[in-house]
Amino acid sequence: MSQQTLDPAPVAAPRRGGLVLAIILTCQLMLVLDATVMNVALPRIQADLGFSATGLSWVMTAYSLVFGGLLLLGGRAGDLFGRRRMFVAGIVVFTLASLAGGLAGSAALLIAARALQGVGAAMAGPSTLALITTTFTEPQARVRALALFSAMSSGGFAIGLIVGGLLTEWFSWRAALFINVPFGLAIAVLAPRFVAEPERRRAHLDLPGAVTGTLGVGALVFAFTHAASDGWGNPVTLGSLAAGVALLAAFVILEARTALPLVPLRLFAERNRSAAYVNFFLAPMAMMSMFFFLTQFMQDIRHFAALATGFAFLPMAALIFTMSRLVPRLLPRYGPKPLALIGSLLMVAGVGWLALLTTDSTYFPALLGPLLLMGLGGGLAFAPLNVIIMATVPAADAGAAGGVLQTMQQVGSTLGLAVLVTVFGSATRSAAAAGTTGPQLVVDGMTSAFATAAVIAAGTVLVALTFRRTTASARP
Repeated sequence: MSQQTLDPAPVAAPRRGGLVLAIILTCQLMLVLDATVMNVALPRIQADLGFSATGLSWVMTAYSLVFGGLLLLGGRAGDLFGRRRMFVAGIVVFTLASLAGGLAGSAALLIAARALQGVGAAMAGPSTLALITTTFTEPQARVRALALFSAMSSGGFAIGLIVGGLLTEWFSWRAALFINVPFGLAIAVLAPRFVAEPERRRAHLDLPGAVTGTLGVGALVFAFTHAASDGWGNPVTLGSLAAGVALLAAFVILEARTALPLVPLRLFAERNRSAAYVNFFLAPMAMMSMFFFLTQFMQDIRHFAALATGFAFLPMAALIFTMSRLVPRLLPRYGPKPLALIGSLLMVAGVGWLALLTTDSTYFPALLGPLLLMGLGGGLAFAPLNVIIMATVPAADAGAAGGVLQTMQQVGSTLGLAVLVTVFGSATRSAAAAGTTGPQLVVDGMTSAFATAAVIAAGTVLVALTFRRTTASARP
């Protein structure tokens, strides 16, 4: 492929820059929203399509497994073949898969459609960050754009629950998939017209790295997901875990030796960026358990309707988006370390508060309080991480950097859910052996999972302490 520039890398005019950002953020919201939008609808999906109790989890994990496994490849492919091209192609695949999922007449077809959604998300996802980095070259505009992207990334999980509750209650669970179609078509039409294609360079795809990295991440995600239902002693779980570790070790060796790697290891040479990647792995591990278990607590223990369950997360989403508007003003004054540290502490407090739930806990204050803390903390913590990773990365590595970031987030959330579901199962078995029954048995398992999530979240505080303070002149 010859080196060429399809369009000059722009410093977008304000009006065009706003439209470009709206296109990119809408895509990101769609990709993140689909990780949780089906949560509230799971009971109705099970009734309509005849899922087994264990098979139902694949409605969620089929998407996250493929998404997480292919993100690295998607990030590098965007760098080499054109970020806008991969962005548009990915959103087209995602849109068609959403349509197929909404029309699915069997459990197998729905799972296949969810997996195909993951393929499209992995193609488009890394290019969202890369296009922001190459479109908004002025530092203050880039920080604002990255802060809004962070709000979409973290707030989208809560928005997914709200949208899922609305659509399931008013229409059908199928509407949660059909809703992607008009937005996806609009993005596919508008992006080629308004989003400029950054310069591409002569290179190759690093197929050995692509194969080992993609299969390694996929095997690891599958192992953690499989462990949640079949246990860590299961031969399939252990075999997948061993294969994933071996493939990722081979991947690192290959990347260190090849001239044009899939993931340039220089991305991890800077201390703050490496620490930010670690926190993008740990924070979703703790946060995803909150969405998964709280939706069940509200519906099964407190008997909330699907619509009420979705709207219960609205204060959290509102706070995340509010903080995304404040962070660009706070970063130049304080730098990323204090914001990430305070945000992490608030998230720990919020998840830890949930460990105190009882069968009689009411929305105020037992649920609203933790949701407010996690909304405030997530808004403060995630935006600086995006800036640390993407604001200073070389343009040539922007797609790879975005792919690694989203891989950390996706694999972290999948791993966290698998670990915490395992904790939940162990806790409920112990409580049952002690004579506990009924709703109290379920709540005992949930509080054990939340306590474990708080320990994981505490790891983000320790990592934030390692961030190197920046001088005022070096701050975004």
